[in-house]
This record gives sequence, structure tokens and C-alpha cells, in this order.
Amino acid sequence: MTEHSTDILTLLPARLKEARRAQGLSLEAVANLSGVSRSMVSQIERGESSPTIATLWNLTRALQVDFAGLLEAGDAADHIDVLLAADVPKIENMGQGCRIRILSPPEDVGGHEVYDIRFDAGGALDSQPHGRGTREQLTVLEGQVQLISGAAKSHLDRDDSARYAADVPHMITAINGPARVFLIVKNS
Repeated sequence: MTEHSTDILTLLPARLKEARRAQGLSLEAVANLSGVSRSMVSQIERGESSPTIATLWNLTRALQVDFAGLLEAGDAADHIDVLLAADVPKIENMGQGCRIRILSPPEDVGGHEVYDIRFDAGGALDSQPHGRGTREQLTVLEGQVQLISGAAKSHLDRDDSARYAADVPHMITAINGPARVFLIVKNS
């Protein structure tokens, strides 16, 4: 094997993962689009498996990237993934009087999720229990909120933070006017 082919095998996993993330696609979505199994896509991205030319061709077609460009040497560290405010995914139909912006990458769903939540006065996000061991950390950016986790209840003002169990019913409610919170969900 030549030195150049060794470089390609070293760069390929990161390049494929970078291309998938740039498209905002999950491993499952790439699997569906390419016909390559989810586990194989994951193994290739982790550098645990070297794809055949046919597999690589299917992946580059699914990711809409240039086959040759994917293999060119270059510094992948000199890249910033930007998601413009207008393109940030939003959830409008959860809760009452609240708008949720998803700030974490799609591939982080089920792992480490980050949200920006804006509440109208009296708005609330009433959540059912998440998976066992799930915790949330909330920081109030604007206004005041009441936080309920299981039987525990707390009042939080601007700049206050709280960590709490999210594997029990929990609720965030804006009190005394509109509010905005930054929420991190850590699934175990």
C-alpha cells in the first residue's frame, strides 16, 4: 500500500462524518439514502472498516459530495460548520405558549441535546419522563420560571441554573411574564 493510500484511509472516516453532519443527516438517514447499513456507515466513520469502492460511491452519492474531493488531502480542521438562525430547527407544537429551538446537531439526539426555549407569559412545557437516568440542566436567560421535577418544585430567576431528574414527569412554566431558558438534556 502506498503512503498516499494510507493517508486516504486515515482521512476518509473524518471526511465522511463531516459530510454527513454538514447535510444534517443521521446515520439512519444516510443508511436509507445510500443502501449501506447503519452499522457499516458507523464503522466506516469510526475507522473500523474500510469501504469498498461501490460502498464509497453509494455514500458519496447519498451525501451529495464529490467522490474525488472527499479523498483529496487537506486540513479538515480548517472548517467551521455554521447553522444560520433561519435554518435552526424549531419545535412549535410542544407545550403551551413556548417555542423550542434545537441547537444540538441531529446526530446528538438521544445523547446530549441542547435547546433554547422561549415562553410567553404563563407558557409551559410539561414533559413526560424521559429514559431512565436522564438529567436536565436549565439556565434562565430571561424572566422567571417555576420548575417541577417529580415532587420537587423550585423558583428560578434570571441567571439561575438548576439540575434535575428528567426520568420523572417534569415541567417548566414562565411566571410573572415571558421567559427564556437554555436547556441541556443528558441521556444516560
